[in-house]
Amino acid sequence: MASFLFIFLLLSFVTLTSSLPSIGVTYSSASTPPPPDKISTTITSLKISAVRLPDADPSLIKAFAFTNISLFLSIPNPLLPAIAANRSLALAWLYKHVLPFYPRSKITLVSVGNAVLDSVAEEDFTPYLLPAIRNLHLALHELGIKKIPVSTTFSFFSTITTAFPPSSAEFQQPAGDLIVKPLLQFLEETNSSFLINLYPYNLYRLDSEIPVGFALFQDYPFNFRDDLVTGVRYFNLFDMMADAVLTSIAVMGYESIPVIVAETGWPSGGGEAGEVEANEAYAEMYLRGLVRHLKSGVGTPLKKDGVAEVYVYELMDHENAGSDKQRARKWGILSENMTRKYNLEMSDGVKNSGFMAIFLVFITFFIFCGN
Repeated sequence: MASFLFIFLLLSFVTLTSSLPSIGVTYSSASTPPPPDKISTTITSLKISAVRLPDADPSLIKAFAFTNISLFLSIPNPLLPAIAANRSLALAWLYKHVLPFYPRSKITLVSVGNAVLDSVAEEDFTPYLLPAIRNLHLALHELGIKKIPVSTTFSFFSTITTAFPPSSAEFQQPAGDLIVKPLLQFLEETNSSFLINLYPYNLYRLDSEIPVGFALFQDYPFNFRDDLVTGVRYFNLFDMMADAVLTSIAVMGYESIPVIVAETGWPSGGGEAGEVEANEAYAEMYLRGLVRHLKSGVGTPLKKDGVAEVYVYELMDHENAGSDKQRARKWGILSENMTRKYNLEMSDGVKNSGFMAIFLVFITFFIFCGN
């Protein structure tokens, strides 16, 4: 009886601790970037377990060798037409960015393009997206690399019809049927994930009826919204947007595909005139609330496991961002000189929690054996 109880508790604790999402950070290169080794050392000292690199510079990838930090690489949108047309160019990209470093550098995911639907008005890369993804996947297998999944990253606002109620959300058309549905089939067949940029800050600014506390994970009275269709009550905007994504995927018939939040954050300054909510106090509230929520392991109201991974945008502020409104805002958890702005503990603690759980199981086992 004691042995049975021991095994049951061990499996229960291991399942519980392994379900917590990992929390990573995005590092996008500055105009005058710090040395790659300094970036790697800084991220290691912050106990961050995963890094997203939109600018996959080979020297930076090399700097993460033997750190056990997971690397999420991205291929820039302008490269999609060439990679879609010629698999040898997909191989060339892998020979430069993956093959010299893997597995010493722990590359765990590649996004082919980022927010491609956002750039349609300027240059339409959508016809090249699925062929480029397939070519990169096949090129990886040609090289004998079968443990690096391939996907692409979408923006919430150009992909999902509505955030509230989440039960009414679906993919915007015609991209939903033409691009997202065949992509979801590919992701399911290759055990990959759906990637989404999710910014409660941007939705809060667009909808004056959203209380700021709801966007900042604050526990205020009446700080909730009810989805009258499902009967689910939402206490924060992040969960509401995440469930809108999960619902949209389920509507397509692929509810088992994991969701990774590739970007999320709250700016501490910068941006356009009138962005009074872009301040350091609110940014810290959002980030601390987000990390606390993810570490709680409660998932989202519609999915117990919630999202699989979350990447905070971003590691450090940028000077001289020019006309790029996204980078002109101060999203960093570090300032331009790489000093900490917030008292933020991003390490997910899964391993430590797991060891503690197993230790407690052993104690329980010996107590029962003694009795």
